[in-house]
Amino acid sequence: MNYDPSNPLIVQGDRSILVEVDNPRYAEARDALAPFAELEKSPEHIHTYRLTPLSLWNAAAAGLSAQQMVDVLVKYSKFPLPTNLPTDIADTVSRYGRVRLERAPAPPADAGAPDAPLAESKLRLVCPDRPLLEELARQGKLKPYLGERLDETSFLIEPAHRGVLKQALITVGYPAEDIAGYSEGAPLPVKLRELARSGLPFKVRDYQRDAADVFYAGGDVRGGSGVIVLPCGAGKTIVGITAMTAMQRSTLVLTTSITAVKQWHREILDKTDLADDQIAEYTGESKHIAPVTIATYQILTHRPDKKEEFPHFKLFDQRDWGLIVYDEVHLLPAPVFRVTAQIQARRRLGLTATLVREDGREEDVFSLIGPKKYDVPWRELETRGWIAEATCAEVRVALPEPLRMEYAVAEWRNKYRLASENPAKDEVIAELLQRYQGSRVLIIGQYLKQLRRLSKRFNMPLITGQTPNTVREDLYNKFRKGEVRHLILSKVGNFAIDLPDANVLIQVSGTFGSRQEEAQRLGRILRPKTGGEVAHFYTLVTRDTRELDFAHHRQLFLTEQGYSYSIADGAEILEQQRMTG
Repeated sequence: MNYDPSNPLIVQGDRSILVEVDNPRYAEARDALAPFAELEKSPEHIHTYRLTPLSLWNAAAAGLSAQQMVDVLVKYSKFPLPTNLPTDIADTVSRYGRVRLERAPAPPADAGAPDAPLAESKLRLVCPDRPLLEELARQGKLKPYLGERLDETSFLIEPAHRGVLKQALITVGYPAEDIAGYSEGAPLPVKLRELARSGLPFKVRDYQRDAADVFYAGGDVRGGSGVIVLPCGAGKTIVGITAMTAMQRSTLVLTTSITAVKQWHREILDKTDLADDQIAEYTGESKHIAPVTIATYQILTHRPDKKEEFPHFKLFDQRDWGLIVYDEVHLLPAPVFRVTAQIQARRRLGLTATLVREDGREEDVFSLIGPKKYDVPWRELETRGWIAEATCAEVRVALPEPLRMEYAVAEWRNKYRLASENPAKDEVIAELLQRYQGSRVLIIGQYLKQLRRLSKRFNMPLITGQTPNTVREDLYNKFRKGEVRHLILSKVGNFAIDLPDANVLIQVSGTFGSRQEEAQRLGRILRPKTGGEVAHFYTLVTRDTRELDFAHHRQLFLTEQGYSYSIADGAEILEQQRMTG
């Protein structure tokens, strides 16, 4: 094999991959690499990816073979691959599915006795590799969940251990393929409309249909659990609704906020033939249950006392659900993992814009919700016109002289907040508001003191966690109609708000280095615009501070999706404004 020194990749024996940004084949190589490698660092000229077990297993679950991954590395590498790497990749990929969970053969039933429901019928752990099974059976993490030895290649497993066993297997490096099947759930006849209730024509986009089809897999046991990764604004809700209509079963939708519950409710009612009384909301405001029930993570994890159990977990058993949809699965609260481990007989669909979790529990998403089944790069959907074209800019602002000493002597944990709340950002915001005075602008941030200051100075409405839901919905509706053109949002603006014509977002502060938050915020302005306008994403950061360090980590997400961001100087922006008058 002749390697080309002009290629953009340097592949190293420690599974890291260096990618030259200033290379004609950079974009092509990045897109080929992204399905099976994880981006770790993205400074200006050299980006670092890493082949992790989880990135390789997700790619394998989505249908990529080890050889296809090696072929990508060979195609774009400057130098011969380290000799150990193809073998390492093949070994890691082969671990996925070496161990399987299946339904155990039922014992002979008494004549006329009904079969046990799937949720109660026994399972078996199967591993044709006998030495490997012996090794696994001696693992302390697995032993408690292994039942009777059935034969040389399998153990009996209690249904209640299905989830925790999969968690244990992935921690020892052998993620199970779960083909034990599902409870079908209560029937629910439901069809998609060709003409939405709103009067607009409705057609499922090709990638939305593909994602739902890959998840459902025609009802086969190899479908029914997994995660769909699509950009905010690309219609993940429609994927969930399409999966519902494929299954024709009662569905429980879990999402991040009451605003998101209302949005799911509106979309299901608008796009399907279900009647309003077949859809219920289970939130802090109202607790009703119907064939399609939409609940918040917040209500599920609410308990009067930390020593008590979670009273609303009973929702999982109050109907025979055929499908559970986890919206924004990267934000799934830890207690919900516990109950998800107990309901592995239900089909489970995760929807997200990014698999990155800030708590590092990506392995739990893989084992309990399912592996990544479908992923489309954001820039691909942008090229096809399904999401808006976006420009991304980081504006660096200096700390005013009086605050520099305060920052210098501040305790480490307070430095980030001081930099985030830098009042010099306000002048840059004023100039950007002037520049985009005809546009619909969102200002979003982390710290309420800063946001209240901006709300007062620019006479803009502010929505926070304390804003009553009726007021929130009223402001969102006015924004959609163009009656309000500028809004300031706290962290509540990160999630599932449908503001299709917002085309400028100014991020004034954020949650440290959160890549998932960067994804959510960019997504707020990516819905296609009626006139095809470009969306603009600005992040204001204070130079020479901790905020700048965290900004680099947040921007990993933009790089992963193929966006480049320009660096602008706040002082130069203000100088341009003064010169143009």
